[in-house]
This record gives sequence, C-alpha cells and structure tokens, in this order.
Amino acid sequence: MDAKLAQFSTLSQKDKGPAFISLIPHILAQPPASIPNDLHTLVDTVVNQDAGGLVVGRQVLSELVKVLGEGAIKDVELRKRVVEDTLATVQPRIVSYEEQVNSLRFQLADLLEEEEDWSGAARVLMGISLDSGQRSISDAEKLRVYVRIVRLLLEEEDSVQAETYYNRAALLVHSTSDRETILQFKLCQARISDYSRKFLEAASRYHELSYVGEIDEDERRHMLMAAVTCAVLAPAGPNRSRVLASLYRDERSADLPTYNILSKMFLDHILRSAEIKEFEKSLKPHQLAKIAISSNDRLASVGNDAVDTDPNTSIRTGPSTVLDRAVMEHNLLASSNIYNNITFRGLGALLDLTPGAAETMARKMIEQGRLRGTIDQVDKLIWFETNREEDDAQGKAGGLGDVEEAEDTGAPFTKRWDAQIRLTAAHVESIVQHLTEKNLVAIAVEAK
Repeated sequence: MDAKLAQFSTLSQKDKGPAFISLIPHILAQPPASIPNDLHTLVDTVVNQDAGGLVVGRQVLSELVKVLGEGAIKDVELRKRVVEDTLATVQPRIVSYEEQVNSLRFQLADLLEEEEDWSGAARVLMGISLDSGQRSISDAEKLRVYVRIVRLLLEEEDSVQAETYYNRAALLVHSTSDRETILQFKLCQARISDYSRKFLEAASRYHELSYVGEIDEDERRHMLMAAVTCAVLAPAGPNRSRVLASLYRDERSADLPTYNILSKMFLDHILRSAEIKEFEKSLKPHQLAKIAISSNDRLASVGNDAVDTDPNTSIRTGPSTVLDRAVMEHNLLASSNIYNNITFRGLGALLDLTPGAAETMARKMIEQGRLRGTIDQVDKLIWFETNREEDDAQGKAGGLGDVEEAEDTGAPFTKRWDAQIRLTAAHVESIVQHLTEKNLVAIAVEAK
C-alpha cells in the first residue's frame, strides 16, 4: 500500500485523482481486518500530507463518502469504525473538507440511531456546520437537522438542550412546506411542553396530532393517551376543564386504559388512592418528578398548625410530585361542588395534608382564579361559591325562557335556594313537554 501511494504521488496532477480513487475498491476487496488501516493511510496521505493538493483530496474523500453511503461495507461495526476514523483523520483540516465531513456525520448519526444511541447521534449532528459561508444550506435543510436533533435529545430525555435546538427550529419552521417535517416539528413542540410541565399546552397539541390522518393509527392512539395523561397532570381550573371535556367527548378515549380517571376528572368526582396508584404506573420519569415546597408555604403550613395536637392529623405540608399536586387540586375543586363550606381540618383530611397546607393550596387556587370561594381564617373555614351564570343558563334552557331576575337582597343562601327551585321547575317543565310530545301523558283541561 505504501509503495503504491508513493508511486501515485509522483504522477501528474490530473492523473493523481483517478489513481488514488482506484485504490478504494481494491482496499474494500481485502479481508475486513486490513480495511480500516489501509483506508486510514489513504485518507491521511491525500488529506494531511498534500499528496495531490486540495482538489485531489476532495475527489478521493467524496468518492469514499459515496462508496460508504452505498453500503460497500456490510458489517455495521466495521463501517462505523471506518467513518469515525475518517472523521478523526480529516479533523485537522475540517474547514477545507466541510461538505464531505457533513456527509460522513450524517452517515455516522444514522448508524448510532440504529443502535439507539440517541445522545451519541445527537452530538454527531450538533457538530455539523450549518452556517458556514463555504456551502449554502437552505433553511428547510437546517430545519430538518434541528428537528432531528430535538427528537434524539428527547429520546434521551435531555429536555433542556432539546429546547435550545427547538427554539432554533421554531425560527425556521415557516421556510418549509414539507408535511413530514412540519408534523415532526409539531410532535417535538408537544413533547417539549410535556417535559417543561406545560401540561395544558401539551395536552392540546397531542390531541390535535391524534387527528392527523398521515400518522400511523397506533401512533395516533399513543398521542391521544399522552393527551389524556397531560390533561390529568395539568393544574385544576377552567382551562383544564375545557381540555378534559374535549378529550372526554372524543369517542376514541373510551378504549384507553386511562379512561376511568379521565371520566372522573371530567365529572368532578373525588379520586381515591387506589385509582391514582394504577394511573401512576403509566407515567414517564419526568412526569413523576419531585417538586419542592417553597419556604414561605412551609412556614405558613407550620405556623397555622402550631396549636393542632390531633394525632390523626396528616403531617404532610404539601404535594411531593406533579401527579400528587394535580390530584390534590382536583379533589379540592371537586369538593367545592359537594360542600358549601369546609374546615381547614376537614379539607386537610380529604387531601392528606396538614390544615395549614390545605388552606395554602386553596388560597393559591383562589388567587389564580381556578377556584371560586373565600377564606375565613378566624373560624378556619373555606366558603365555596357556585357559578351563578351556569345556573341561570341551565334554567333558561329548561323551557321557561327568560326568567325574571329576583330582587337582589344581598342574601347568598336565599339566592341559591331560589336558583335551585327555578332549576327544578325548569327540569319538570322540560320532562312534561317531552312526555306530551310522545303522547305518554295527557294534560287535563278543566271545564268551565
């Protein structure tokens, strides 16, 4: 090999390229054990020793990249070794051979991805120079590379670095009309929201993707299930209720293993620990991440419970995981539909928290507009408010039409009682109308 290389180095400039290229098939025909060393010698001679200059070096390296890409080396490990060695050999002069190096990196990334070495493949793609002035790369091509890096990093659950490349991709997504790339970007968008604990946003994006016909049916079912999981983990409140309603009304949801907890969440039923443990088995590691309790909340919980000596009182001062917090907030919201008011101690027993921690959670939800109510710290009571607008709407829909507003007496319990009577009368009226239309009941007319 050395003799041939020395001989070819003395040829004229126009003959050097074809001569060196003719060695590639000769080397690949040899026993596998000698292929890496001989290819290394060839590449080192034409690239680093200037045996034929830059033009010859690019011709030989381009031919080698082409042959490797066509699968001339069937052994995956051998091919991987050759590509890695070639990249290491060219590294000192990478600026001069940028196009060939990028092609080799794509090949190496493919090999690593087949081995499920997600982080290794991502690191290889990160080394590709996309903003060099020597070779013009379209925005659409850059977008494909960035989306692929994000996808690989998310497989490795490295959401922090994935978000960096996602932000770069977001600036270029307008540059392509390729449907596959756009769908991959949207999936990355949903997963980034999921990993960032923006569960409401993630649930909406997953649900949207679950309707896309180009995606495989099993994948769409997986996305629907991911949407349900994120909706359950989202903070309780009106926004989550809308997402839950959309998922609950999706007829495909009834076939999911998580349908039971979805229906209970939507119908505002209180969740029990056995149901939560079953659901917890389907969560991913980042969805089971521990959450820290702020020092202010911890102090408030301890300070409010200083005089509580009941041995049966829980000692937990707050939720420990994302799921824990979502379930506690849901149960608090569900209890507001059952009770007019509840003591701190009673709410703490319901949520498995200290009375002070239960008050802190209720206070936060009221402040954020996710719970309607007031807190009486003197009597240690939480008063829940009903949604008056919904009651009025239901009364009008029952068949009575516009109901004349009662005089505002300023008495909330009197108003609630009146609303319940009005709603009951509307329901009775509606039932009678339906029965009459079906001739199931006859209304007697008094003779005069």
